[in-house]
Amino acid sequence: MTNVLFDVPGPKSRVRHRIYAVIGILVVVALIAFVVYSFAQSGQFTSQKWAWLEYSQVQSDLVNAIVATLEAFALGAVFALIFGAVFAAGRLSEHKWVRRISTFIVEFFRAIPLLILMFLFYFGLPTLGVDTSPLFAVVLGLTLYNGSVLAEVFRAGINSLPKGQSEAAYALGMRKTQVMFTVLLPQAIRAMLPTIISQLVVLLKDTALGFLVTYPELLYYARYIGSQGVFGRPIVPSTLVAAGIYIVLCLLLTALATWVEKRNRRSKKHIETTDNKAEQAMLGNAAGGGFVGGA
Repeated sequence: MTNVLFDVPGPKSRVRHRIYAVIGILVVVALIAFVVYSFAQSGQFTSQKWAWLEYSQVQSDLVNAIVATLEAFALGAVFALIFGAVFAAGRLSEHKWVRRISTFIVEFFRAIPLLILMFLFYFGLPTLGVDTSPLFAVVLGLTLYNGSVLAEVFRAGINSLPKGQSEAAYALGMRKTQVMFTVLLPQAIRAMLPTIISQLVVLLKDTALGFLVTYPELLYYARYIGSQGVFGRPIVPSTLVAAGIYIVLCLLLTALATWVEKRNRRSKKHIETTDNKAEQAMLGNAAGGGFVGGA
């Protein structure tokens, strides 16, 4: 596939690409060094601005903020996956009215910025007499926006499957719903797993918008610590700590996805190997029976 789409680079091209890579790395390193030097010159690395990490109460509150972030992410991820699966099936329905309603809902919520959704649910629903909370607004916004994106991901994954999968299921007497949720959708999830994980990483980072609706997640607490004068208003150190935690959480999520993908590949290879051995055994038995019969 690579040889078809692109020409194999020659010796001069490979040398040129290496030079570009080295230049790019040097530019990035220089920018990082400049930022670190600027922070050091402005006193952001002094012990006073990092002393807040030594307090047990601050550490406990920081852990609670991380738990709140993970809670919003877990709820939003589960509901977004369910939302995406249901409306992907709706967009592939044989009924025109179901397809139109599903398409409208998916395109509508995908077109609205996530922050606006959170504002509408947190500030708008109380005006209609509906009690709400910051967690509810954050999770509902994450569900509708990311679920709409995942619906398109699932739809693309299902359409990429061979038609023989659904035809074989229909030949066994399965209904449309059974074919969709027991045959096509599980395979589409495995095929689109990297894209799904990428969207879940986006969902995890989108939980940071919850601080604008007073949800006590990680960025909300970092902003609170950064405004404390007793610690010298360490807005930069607290933001750096929050950024580091977000990076670790995203890396852990990516590592989990990589482990699941490798496990699925091993399981698939095991199944294929077992099937091949069984087929060879059947052929051997058939050949042996033919030889005996001929004798």
